[in-house]
Amino acid sequence: MPAATPVISPPEKINLFEEKTDGFVSYRIPGIVVTAKGTVLVYCEARKFTGQDWGEIEVHAQRSADGGKTFEPVRQIAHTGPRLPRNPVATDKKSKKSVGGPTEQTVNNPVMIADRDGTVHFIYCVEYMRSFYRRSEDDGVTWSEPREITSAFEEFRAKWPWRVIATGPGHAIQLKTGRLVVPVWVAKSEAAAHANAIGSTIYSDDQGQTWHAGEIAVPNDQHTPGTSENIAVELSDGRVMLNVRTRALANRRVVSFSKDGATGWTKPEFVPELLEPVCMAGLVRHPGTRSSPQPFLLFSNPDSLDRADGKGVPGERRDRKNVTVKASYDDGRTWPVSRLLQNGPSAYSDLAVLPDGTILCFYENGGENAKTSWPYKYLTLARLSPEWLTHNP
Repeated sequence: MPAATPVISPPEKINLFEEKTDGFVSYRIPGIVVTAKGTVLVYCEARKFTGQDWGEIEVHAQRSADGGKTFEPVRQIAHTGPRLPRNPVATDKKSKKSVGGPTEQTVNNPVMIADRDGTVHFIYCVEYMRSFYRRSEDDGVTWSEPREITSAFEEFRAKWPWRVIATGPGHAIQLKTGRLVVPVWVAKSEAAAHANAIGSTIYSDDQGQTWHAGEIAVPNDQHTPGTSENIAVELSDGRVMLNVRTRALANRRVVSFSKDGATGWTKPEFVPELLEPVCMAGLVRHPGTRSSPQPFLLFSNPDSLDRADGKGVPGERRDRKNVTVKASYDDGRTWPVSRLLQNGPSAYSDLAVLPDGTILCFYENGGENAKTSWPYKYLTLARLSPEWLTHNP
């Protein structure tokens, strides 16, 4: 008799944050890590009065001790101390991001690193102008007092006189050497608040005590205009691949490689199989499974270049929909596996892997209504098996 076809369960999905609840208009910019002990930490921006990138914004987090099936209550984890002055860019009339009153505070772009020794490193920005570091020694239950690390970004000024800085977003990484590497972008803000930015990293070789700027990895030029949000992964040979959002005419993701995550970045190149609708993406290394022990890369983003208005101008932002997870078995040279995770409006996403190999995708999820496709109604966590990803239905 022929062997029975294995039953492959569909992804389990749970909405963790919903817009217009608990006094916040919107929850955006998802990030996720799994600690050395297997605790799942999810985090995001909680936007108080508007859904815009600037304004009264906090960082909220939830914690799960059962692999993302249930979660503890939401907690605010970033910058609960004295409020800081607003970035002058926020009130610059030429900026399309000019929102919020003079006393509002933007706390933005949260990024965590799950250290192999159990520490969780946490980096975030305030007013896209200053950056702070916290750490947790108890799997995200408590956090150290914030310590400013803006000096690392000041090292960029000689080559790129910025007015705006941002980490990630999503998660950052620890290399086999122990180095902590955080993808960042810094912008001159000449035409708009986030305009004219370059992609790079900051790094620490002493467990987060001191931080330094890496070399510019992805410039803002005719080849890669509109550089911004990026994410990194360590490859099998120890190199670091930076995967970057741009507004390049090719509408494809851009990658650059470094031997140490900070220096000697290669010339940026496009990845034909990774569409770029001008949106954040997720990227993580999976250690492999019992049946398939070879490690592989996972990538997630809205896999679409559609535009509702039908214009589809090269380099311009496309509709944010159809978040898809892809897999590569050759360190990102090709991406032969692709599975649609969320049909319809969906946007930013981040990825993590549980100790048992289960894949977690934390992403912005929306719905259709009479007027528009809105991809930001929920922040949803999906638990999916590697078998579901590779299964060809």
